[in-house]
Amino acid sequence: MARTYQLNTETAVGQSFKIDYRSLLNEQQYEAVTCFNGPVLCIAGAGSGKTRTLIYRVARMLESGIAPDSILLLTFTRKAAANMLDRVTTLVGATGKAVAGGTYHSFAANILRRYGHHIELNPGFSIIDEGDASDIINLLRSEMGFNRKESRFPQKKTVAQMFSKANNLEKSLADVISDLYPQFSEHSQDICRLYAGFGEYKQKNLLLDYDDLLIYMHRLLSDSETARAQITSRYRYVMADEYQDTNGLQARITILLAGEKRNVMVVGDDAQSIYSFRGARVSNILEFPEAFADCRVIRLERNYRSTRHILDAANSLMEKAGEGFKKKLYTEKDSGELPACVRCEDEQEQAMFVAARVLELREQGIQLNKMAVLFRSSFHAYQLELELKRRNIPYVKWGGFKFLEAGHLKDIIAHLRIIQNPFDQVSWLRALLLIEGVGTHSAGEIFSHIRQAENPFDFSGIKARPKAGKGLGKLGQMLLSAAALVNSSPARLLEIVADYYFPILKERFDDYPRRFKDIDQLAIIAGRFSSLSDFLSDLALEPPRDSVDEALAPDQSEDETLILSTIHSAKGLEWHSVFVIYALEGRFPSFSSLKSEADLEEERRLMYVAITRAEENLAITCPTNIWDPVSGTVLGRQSRFLDEITPDLLENWQISRS
Repeated sequence: MARTYQLNTETAVGQSFKIDYRSLLNEQQYEAVTCFNGPVLCIAGAGSGKTRTLIYRVARMLESGIAPDSILLLTFTRKAAANMLDRVTTLVGATGKAVAGGTYHSFAANILRRYGHHIELNPGFSIIDEGDASDIINLLRSEMGFNRKESRFPQKKTVAQMFSKANNLEKSLADVISDLYPQFSEHSQDICRLYAGFGEYKQKNLLLDYDDLLIYMHRLLSDSETARAQITSRYRYVMADEYQDTNGLQARITILLAGEKRNVMVVGDDAQSIYSFRGARVSNILEFPEAFADCRVIRLERNYRSTRHILDAANSLMEKAGEGFKKKLYTEKDSGELPACVRCEDEQEQAMFVAARVLELREQGIQLNKMAVLFRSSFHAYQLELELKRRNIPYVKWGGFKFLEAGHLKDIIAHLRIIQNPFDQVSWLRALLLIEGVGTHSAGEIFSHIRQAENPFDFSGIKARPKAGKGLGKLGQMLLSAAALVNSSPARLLEIVADYYFPILKERFDDYPRRFKDIDQLAIIAGRFSSLSDFLSDLALEPPRDSVDEALAPDQSEDETLILSTIHSAKGLEWHSVFVIYALEGRFPSFSSLKSEADLEEERRLMYVAITRAEENLAITCPTNIWDPVSGTVLGRQSRFLDEITPDLLENWQISRS
């Protein structure tokens, strides 16, 4: 039986420090900050001071005499690394500037320039961004004749996304197309040929894209013992932030960088792993201790953000999780109010409640930018956006489009406005420019004819090239049909427009299946109105000479703007008051997540992230009687995640109308 004793040569008995770490950190943070040697997994619960812990750990290392250029801090954004190291410099002085910090990609680029020759990589390579990659793909697509196909071939940006997903998910390109882009399955072989051509082009021209940086970095560390020894002897202390968000390549790179000394700390929270669609693997953080038998696991469980009642609800939810590191967040803040579980009659009542409560909280002195409305998917906020505009509550939306800014919805609305007002020039120009063969100049000429015609929807007198003429004929046919039913319900008129627009949608947008769901949502809203004019007025579109952006621009400053955000875009942020909307089976969790246990567990983590964004007030709303056009059913059961929270940890609110 043998034992390895790790010598700590960095600190000495009685060593004094400029910083009083014990008074500035809690017990668990102090443990994480002072253990330098050997592998460490720091499970940092929501709001537990993760960034502060990393900053003070680097500072402590420097004060202990560790050379700054032997410390490596890996993050997911360059800004995060820069901010942390700036704060280190503030604490300990200029030595903080010599610490190596950056993203996995930037670090890989630097290392490959210096050591890439070990795997026969020319150090003179150029790095191409997403735009460059798309342009190269477009060039190759044209050379290979794929632009001339009769059926719709994916756009260059979509093809680039396919290639990147294959790399990040570590799946075959054919599987990625089949699973994520089934609408292009007929082109799978050609896209795979294009992928091979793209790789050859990059190799021939000494080009690396972002994914290549990680691929070559991993190859360097795996295949060259000489390079690995040199790199790991230089960077003797490695730290990786947000480890739950790493993909397979990034995790393997981190473990290889630990080298023989194995002085590696990864920090993260498995309960906040919500980016699997980008290739993130929660298994990376769960299995980290298996990579190092003597790994020390430190849990940061004291929360500095939320009230006890909010944390109790979050803890209760995660007790039902199928896997993960068990932890229980606690706080020394006051208990606060119980989180509210608000049952709403429908989506409209949900929107009215949120808007009314926002105004109520603002009257109590809470600024709009201290409040946030969080949702699973961007389209969940559409009805709320209309209600906020109706009440003149300014907002900014993160993640997805603002409802009225989404191009496909603006297209639909433009056609409806033409039906209501055949001389709406702005809408005519938008509609005409969607027709193949019609440009800006010809669209202007066509509108001049329309304005003078006895029947603006009769295009028989318009002279156009054959390609444009065919499209104009279809548009005119649709408008004549709609005009005959102009007094019908707006939902019926929208259906007529959508039938005409669907082929255009498929041509313009590679993600047309998702966008068609948005049109379904618009149809549901239209169904609440009896006339087209009322519907369009309620959408509060711009006057004819204004743009949509101008119409939506808030008069107030950014500081007085309510935050609307997808939960994915809200991670790492916090607000005084948070509303989580659409806690409804089929919406949150989504129908698609019910197909696998792993997807459902990620939905649970998503709800956990949403709950733990709140500092003082939390309201979770559940609308009922929601028609779902995809399943053809009425959704009415509250989210299973609400059912799983111990009942006495939530306060049930009923809405009454005065």
